[in-house]
Amino acid sequence: MADVTLTATARNEFGKGAARRLRRASQIPAVLYGHGTDPVHVALPGHATMMALKRTNALFEIVLDGKTTLAIAKDVQVEPVRQVIEHVDLLIVKRGEKIAVDVPVHVVGESAPGTIHIVETQELQLEAEATNLPSSVQLDITGMADGTVVRAADVTLPAGSTLVSDPEHIVVTVSAPTAEPVETEAEAADEAAADEEA
Repeated sequence: MADVTLTATARNEFGKGAARRLRRASQIPAVLYGHGTDPVHVALPGHATMMALKRTNALFEIVLDGKTTLAIAKDVQVEPVRQVIEHVDLLIVKRGEKIAVDVPVHVVGESAPGTIHIVETQELQLEAEATNLPSSVQLDITGMADGTVVRAADVTLPAGSTLVSDPEHIVVTVSAPTAEPVETEAEAADEAAADEEA
């Protein structure tokens, strides 16, 4: 079951001007490719596509000329200032096939009192069935002590997923922050005197 169905229209105009006209008409230029087929240039409904892309690794059902194609977004080009979606690359997928995708790591819970945690890796690459791609990986750090290092291999993966990233890759480290030693006035005076002598 696809996460979202989008009705696309074929594009036969290309270039920046054509893309601008599409966006003014609340549509987003996109290309469908993969599985040995020639790339198909399409226009997608703007608002519906933008909302669908908020979900990581969403499965799209693209309806074009009465024919339905399953796809996932492989690349989304966003205009940096106005945050407008300029173009979407859609990879055609088939039911039952496995593909590799980047999945964000969501850290939950609090490490042991007096410690802090640092997220070293924001995403892990996983392989999963194209029609059942995970949108996130949850890592519970509740009670983890100073010195704990969580590697990719230690993370519990969603059902049906396998790890593609290096299993030794560090995801989270837990440590106790060390306070900087407070310099006394006498030490500061000694240092100042030593600087003057030098």
